[in-house]
Amino acid sequence: MIFIDQFFSRAALAEVLASPNGPLAFEHCRFDGEDLSGLVLGGARFLDCTFAATRLQKTMLADSRWLDCKAGLADFSLADLSGARLCSSDLNNTRWNGAKLSGVLFTETKLTGARFNEATTLGLEFHQCRLVGADLRGLSFRKRSLEQLDLSEADVAGCDFRDAVFEGGSLRDANLKHARFDGADLRSVDLGGLTVTTVAQSFKGAMLSMDQAAALIGGLGVRVG
Repeated sequence: MIFIDQFFSRAALAEVLASPNGPLAFEHCRFDGEDLSGLVLGGARFLDCTFAATRLQKTMLADSRWLDCKAGLADFSLADLSGARLCSSDLNNTRWNGAKLSGVLFTETKLTGARFNEATTLGLEFHQCRLVGADLRGLSFRKRSLEQLDLSEADVAGCDFRDAVFEGGSLRDANLKHARFDGADLRSVDLGGLTVTTVAQSFKGAMLSMDQAAALIGGLGVRVG
């Protein structure tokens, strides 16, 4: 069943869910500010929908699909989005604390300031996403291909980037404390102002480009002839 250009309160959505309507699709619908916690929306499709400051704690959203949606300040804490796909959406300052995100794919999505504390993230992938200032502490990106991820000013403390390949993107001014980059290919990523201390503490064992190495040496006041 497809719903187009409607506003849904919790009560209205619960009424829809009470009837066996098969897979649900919502286009240009609005859920702003509503408390949708605990509802079952597995497999739902959302196209150009808005969820501004919507509460989605413990909501079942496994295998859901999101395209061109806006959900700034929405709270997905403890929600189940296993296998979901979220593309070309604005999810700035969202909360995913304790959410089930196994097999989730974020593509071309804005996640500025998002928080992923204690989320279940096996198989979680980000492609061409803006994660400026996001809290990603402790997540594993091991052996992943990381395409155009803007992680500037993000908190990636304790993250595992071992053997990952960065394809563009940025780690400028990110919190790298205890992050692991052994074997990571960082040749095309913006690392900001490199220092010997930064390399020794954070990028030991990583692969840098000639330009990055030259910038590091230049920062020491050494000229290479």
